[in-house]
Amino acid sequence: MKSIHLEIVYEGDHCIPCVYMAKVVESVAKDFGDLLHVEKVVLKRKEGAKRFYELSCSLGRPAPIPSIFIEGELVFDQTPGQEELKACLERFISDAE
Repeated sequence: MKSIHLEIVYEGDHCIPCVYMAKVVESVAKDFGDLLHVEKVVLKRKEGAKRFYELSCSLGRPAPIPSIFIEGELVFDQTPGQEELKACLERFISDAE
């Protein structure tokens, strides 16, 4: 079974909304095990800045900070609740089967 790739656009630990969004993702990710690959797109790192640019180009505008992309698609531009995120991930996983 294919794993789902989730990216968090993350400015840094000084960004409280980014920290909250990452905490929600981390709390839900453990329920999905190997079915979910989570990656932080840290803007202060060269590879993170490059990925942020790619995600922004795909939207035609700067990607929201923070935000959650699943399989390269902007899914949340505000921190979701745990149940909302779980339901969304379950949809992506069932679509990938």
